[in-house]
Amino acid sequence: MTDPTATVKKPFLYVVVCACGVAADVGRLITAALQRDWGVGVVATPQGLTFLDVAAVQEQTGHPVRSAWRAPGEARPLPPADAIAVAPASFNTINKWAAGISDTLALGILCEAYGMGVPTAVLPYLNAAQAAHPAYARSLEVLREMNVMIGTYEPHRPKAGGGADRFRWEEALDLLEPRLGRRA
Repeated sequence: MTDPTATVKKPFLYVVVCACGVAADVGRLITAALQRDWGVGVVATPQGLTFLDVAAVQEQTGHPVRSAWRAPGEARPLPPADAIAVAPASFNTINKWAAGISDTLALGILCEAYGMGVPTAVLPYLNAAQAAHPAYARSLEVLREMNVMIGTYEPHRPKAGGGADRFRWEEALDLLEPRLGRRA
């Protein structure tokens, strides 16, 4: 018989934010995750950090936004991730991640996640000209081989201001929750 007073630990989600036009709307994903009873922490690429209202994100999550490596001996500001959503994911981050390049905190976390078995979903946000580059298709294939779940966003036209209305933030949770035994 289970103890009804036992506390159930909320799963903790890292949201990796890249420098994309929709990044300022990451609060939509955070809100959806909090409503679904996740804890949330945000890790931004150095360029992605400039797209965020850092104070608002920190207030919403209750955690600092991470972008730089910790100093040796410095406490970890976020709990370990139970799952990771890369949203929005840039062309640059997708290609570096698939190539195993770990030159930022965000990429370091993503590269380690595979070896640690952390379920990861990616919601690419890029234009059709970038998506036409052969490296992109190869990178997506590598990520699929790594069991990364890839969102359904269709690249927007270049120079068109692009497709923010079609970006489905909640899709990251829908992809991840079954992997954690939660209902989507």
